[in-house]
Amino acid sequence: MKDVEILVLYYSRYGATADMANRVAHGVEEVEGASAKIRTVPPVSANCEKTEPDIPEDGPPYAQPEDLERCDGLALGSPTRFGNMAAPMKYFWDQTGSQWYSGALIDKPAGVFTSTNSLHGGQETTLISMMTPLLHHGAVIVGVPYDEPALNATQSGGTPYGPSHWAGREESAALTEHEIAVCRALGRRLALLAQKTSSASD
Repeated sequence: MKDVEILVLYYSRYGATADMANRVAHGVEEVEGASAKIRTVPPVSANCEKTEPDIPEDGPPYAQPEDLERCDGLALGSPTRFGNMAAPMKYFWDQTGSQWYSGALIDKPAGVFTSTNSLHGGQETTLISMMTPLLHHGAVIVGVPYDEPALNATQSGGTPYGPSHWAGREESAALTEHEIAVCRALGRRLALLAQKTSSASD
């Protein structure tokens, strides 16, 4: 199969979404010929002046809108903010008009994942909020079908809309075995579909 690169793009405040991003990336790289490129976005400052360095002190580099042009597929992750994606992730997408105009994501597979601190704290609405810009960009939305056994066994996070994690009020709960399995399943599915769509377009 054709070599493909999946962009795993996320924002994380306390580390849970970053952990999920790494698990999705592991799933991508379980597929022969597929690699994951992990990128994050900086926090949004309440100040008018720029306060964040161009390169983060630790963790993956910050994403640039041009990364959307170079990837063969995309996994997008954010913690929940009142049932919506976090402002830093929304801010990133607000800067992608050129990529929308050029059709950079048209027909590329894309999936979403999220972490919440309450069990019914808007996991599914947050996932759907991240699908909205992807649909406007022409991406093909990829979920996790119920042939993934972890979806039927999980008692915390995990949805057919995409992986989710219940971090708890203290944001300290580790990903469960089932949550990890759903993350990896999304990564594998994105990689496999990217190989099929990339080959078909050649």
